[in-house]
Amino acid sequence: MSQSDTMANRWARFQNRLYARLSQRRRAVSGFVGQPEPRTVGSFARGRQLVAGNLLFAGYLVEADDTDLWDVSAPSAEFDDERHGFAWLDDLAAVGDMRAREKAQRWVWAWIKVHGAGQGPGWAPDLTGRRVMRWINHAMFLLRGADEAQSKLFFRSLSQQSWFLSKRWSAATPGLPRFEALAGLVQAGLALEGSEQIADPALRALARECEKHVDTQGGIPTRNPEELLEVFTLLSWTSAALSEVGRGTPAAQTDAIKRMTPTLRNLRHADGALARFHGGGRGIDGRLDQALAQSGVKPQPAAGLSMGFARLAAARTTVIVDASAPPKGGASFNAHASTAAFELTSGRRPLIVNCGSGDSFGADWRRAGRATPSHSTLSVDGYSSARLSEPTRGSPREALIDGPTSVPTDTEDAFEGQRFMVGQDGYAKVFGLTHARTLELRFDGRELIGEDILLTSTDKAKRQFDKAMDASGLKGIAFDIRFHLHPDVDAALDLGGSAVSMALKSGEIWVFRHDNIGKLSVEPSVYLEKGRLKPRATKQIVLSGRAMEYATRIRWTLSKAQDTAYAVRDLHRDEPDFD
Repeated sequence: MSQSDTMANRWARFQNRLYARLSQRRRAVSGFVGQPEPRTVGSFARGRQLVAGNLLFAGYLVEADDTDLWDVSAPSAEFDDERHGFAWLDDLAAVGDMRAREKAQRWVWAWIKVHGAGQGPGWAPDLTGRRVMRWINHAMFLLRGADEAQSKLFFRSLSQQSWFLSKRWSAATPGLPRFEALAGLVQAGLALEGSEQIADPALRALARECEKHVDTQGGIPTRNPEELLEVFTLLSWTSAALSEVGRGTPAAQTDAIKRMTPTLRNLRHADGALARFHGGGRGIDGRLDQALAQSGVKPQPAAGLSMGFARLAAARTTVIVDASAPPKGGASFNAHASTAAFELTSGRRPLIVNCGSGDSFGADWRRAGRATPSHSTLSVDGYSSARLSEPTRGSPREALIDGPTSVPTDTEDAFEGQRFMVGQDGYAKVFGLTHARTLELRFDGRELIGEDILLTSTDKAKRQFDKAMDASGLKGIAFDIRFHLHPDVDAALDLGGSAVSMALKSGEIWVFRHDNIGKLSVEPSVYLEKGRLKPRATKQIVLSGRAMEYATRIRWTLSKAQDTAYAVRDLHRDEPDFD
């Protein structure tokens, strides 16, 4: 980050503090226009943990049974952001009993006492928008049993935070943070008596953000499926709030919702979870289904790619492929070098996955999760198909650079299923090699046929390949094709080491086979999952070899074992934990 950027951030923080203090001059609103309805979906399991005093934010667990939330020393800035954003209020409301309500009330009014006068890191536009929405959503839960003095404090703080948002929303980072700030402002303007004048300018600004940041594919610049869901959810909540007061949704917002709906459906696996790419996780349980239902947009087939991803689906088997160049510039700070990687889910069971975002486990895991070897695709000589920029003084953020510039795709009907082809030139600059991948999913969903090719496509590429061969002492260019397995999959080498058998908890057995061009092994891997304290151990199938010629072809298959039933009753229930 340049010195001017650092100064800009300092100036923004100063402005936030200034307007947070100025907000104290605002008078309290008298109440709500109508009775707010909760829109957010929380986790009952996380709520029970919070009631027990176990604070799990941003990958850190703090046991604070006898300590107030705001007296806990934050182990990281991300921990602070999570508690000041009040998304945990969804979890306490999901429990909904007297103990949960008492804890929620104590923490809300403690925040007003400690931070309500404008102090602390919580006075940022995106965090304030997130917090205001939760306070309004769960107002009936919070205000039940509250006395008149507490109610006045609550409404006075909401009025102050809403005024702060009206002055500072434009300082939020474009993308999800700005959508959060504006959605909070709109909902405050619609819900709070006497605040109607702040709603209309916010609605116009929200419409402009929709036009600017939601593209014709219904995608966003970061290409993060979970972030797309969050933006979509905010727009749906805002539309519902407008409907409740008898107002229509601006056309730009309605159009954005219509574009995003088929994209999100295409990014959803058979188990209802999102594909995990570019820093995104599987999504909060129930959030996607609820948001799609609230949108009112009927399912319709989506042609072509969805936000740069391809989807193959047949008989409860889904394959989702990253089929575009990675994000660039400011949109790439959480992006991964995952071009041509895929995930496969069978029924309710993920089989092939990507390692995921290591963001909550520290800088080293975050960096490792972004590399190509952490994805189910081919990597050359340990290199990634895109590189990370060097962090600069004042900012630890690393952009994705030197990624593929050409990512051609094609889809066609095969004799027994759907065929998808993708190529990427992320290795051409160093090795002269282009990676081309073909995936064919059978109509019955029982087999995925894959082919990976490393080739030199031009005379210039051949010269670069020859140079790389000389550097290797003519031993060839090493490559690895990785298939990361979900932690619930039991895998073992079979048939004398020529195949891998994989058992799912549903009872299905899948088998990986190859054409004996490369060396097959099963190696340790990790599954980086948000909301856990540490990475989960798992395994990966690795097919290794060396490119000795201008074209190297490797074929492989993932198929259900012949004795696997066509219909499996998957009754096993996953119990959430926090390990």
